[in-house]
Amino acid sequence: MTMTETIRAAIVDDEDLGRRKISRLLKEDEEVEIVGEFAGGEEAITVLRELKPELLYLDIKMPGIDGFTFLHEVSATFTPIVIFVTAFDQHAVQAFQVHALDYLLKPFDRERFQDSLRRAKEQVHQRRDGSVNQKLIDLLNESTRAHPPVPRERIMVKTAGRISFLKTDEIDWIEAQGDYVRLYAQGRKFLIREKIGEMEQQFSGDRFVRIHRSTIVNVERIKEMQPLFYGEYAVILNDGTRLTLSRSFREKVFSRLARA
Repeated sequence: MTMTETIRAAIVDDEDLGRRKISRLLKEDEEVEIVGEFAGGEEAITVLRELKPELLYLDIKMPGIDGFTFLHEVSATFTPIVIFVTAFDQHAVQAFQVHALDYLLKPFDRERFQDSLRRAKEQVHQRRDGSVNQKLIDLLNESTRAHPPVPRERIMVKTAGRISFLKTDEIDWIEAQGDYVRLYAQGRKFLIREKIGEMEQQFSGDRFVRIHRSTIVNVERIKEMQPLFYGEYAVILNDGTRLTLSRSFREKVFSRLARA
């Protein structure tokens, strides 16, 4: 492996001894390059959004912002392989619910760390192998945007390095995240490189309606609507998800629902 192919890693841990131990063990591996070490989540967010490390060692209990909140804050910008590092084992279940690769409980030994790193490296290489697939997805989705079918019936997404197709009628709702959108589909989530306005144009019709500047919802998933203040409404989906219908989209939404 050449130097340009090193795995970019970052460490976010408020304990100085913890950071130094992880750093020392990572530096023993020539395939890994440490691009940043941080004592707190707030400090790290801005920098890591620019650096976009492929591998992230992340403490859970930190002052100001915990590891789970940190991960949520950066998820729209980059999605590293995550290894949580903490002294509190009660967070283990939650760690795996956010799809962390591993969970190192302090104090951990060299063998445990190296086993975790080995699996992390495998995951990074699998993602890199899938980068061509992602470029293909982007190209084909761009072509679809230029000549959108009426109606659009499926979207290409990448899962575990493989291209798959998501039927639009499986989508519950869509959330804007900058130049990306996150698709929520029957308990699954997919992040794709499209803007919310483009999605609205592609999904215009009877199945989907935009209820907020950052939200599009499948009308078949709406269970009820509850009035809020200033003309807004709470939109409750069948799975319990609670969204907001903003006043500026209210007339359009009620007109669409009247045809349901």
